Amino acid sequence: MLAEVPSGALADRWSRRGALVLAGVLQAVAYALWLVAPGLPGFAGGLVVWGVGGALVSGAFEALLHDGLAAAGAGDRYGRVYGWVTAVDLLVQVPTALVAAALFASGGYAAVGWVSVGTCLAGSVLAATFPEAPRRGGHDDDTDDGWWGTLRAGVGEAAGRPAVRAAVVLVVLLGGVDAVDEYLPLLARDWGVPDAVNPLAVLGVPVAGAAGAALGGRATSWPPRAVAAALAAAGAALAAAALVAVPAGLAVVAAGYALYRLVLVVAETRLQQAITGPARATVTSVAGVGVELAALAVFATYAVGGLVLLAAAVLLLAAALPRLART
Repeated sequence: MLAEVPSGALADRWSRRGALVLAGVLQAVAYALWLVAPGLPGFAGGLVVWGVGGALVSGAFEALLHDGLAAAGAGDRYGRVYGWVTAVDLLVQVPTALVAAALFASGGYAAVGWVSVGTCLAGSVLAATFPEAPRRGGHDDDTDDGWWGTLRAGVGEAAGRPAVRAAVVLVVLLGGVDAVDEYLPLLARDWGVPDAVNPLAVLGVPVAGAAGAALGGRATSWPPRAVAAALAAAGAALAAAALVAVPAGLAVVAAGYALYRLVLVVAETRLQQAITGPARATVTSVAGVGVELAALAVFATYAVGGLVLLAAAVLLLAAALPRLART
């Protein structure tokens, strides 16, 4: 969380593509630390390095994608492309889970870990091939005062422009809800799903979320009330699943998660549409750190009232969504 916004400014000032490349290298280093020093210092150090790597991706990727499409004359397609990217991000959990299980069965944690190192480095190589569009406020622009100026410009736009501020708040409130996926295996267990089939039972939730995210790009043209209705339906699905409290309730959770992911893609797309300044990655990173803090609130909400209270919070957010969208 501490690295989130500064790394966004670094991406804006230096290179969004470079930030993605560095992120993959750092995450590979984190896996290597966990493997070669499997004690408390190694795990703690690896988590710090991993966190910095994740912060470098947040904001930089969205900015690189948005400005790249805009430079190609396809800026209006951002929502659809971003929706498909999000869908792939969710769907890839299925084959990687199967591969990880096979690797663990054959070579234990070491096999999974070293393949993960290679995967992160391969991601860096792939990121290095991405085109990066020229932009205002880059490192060749001597009209500002460097990284600090970029940081101030991004934070200033996020907090000072009403349209951007409202879009950031909406992404923060919606994005934090995604922390509920941490509890899916526990929900399945509480609802009587045997531990042996628990991973397979919850697999339908990210698959449904991928379908919702893929449709989210088309939903970016919906009026705010229609988007709010979709979010309200997601909240109602969570509440229904909590009241049913049987294994079949996971199917209801999956349906709600699909609608939630659709709405989240709409909100994140509208944030990118609202940003007009050169510090796009920094503004997006401000939303990113807000999402992290909102996730902590979701953890607390779940601890106090479980899925029912979280569903109520989603319904309240759905009620406020049209007003936020008009700001």
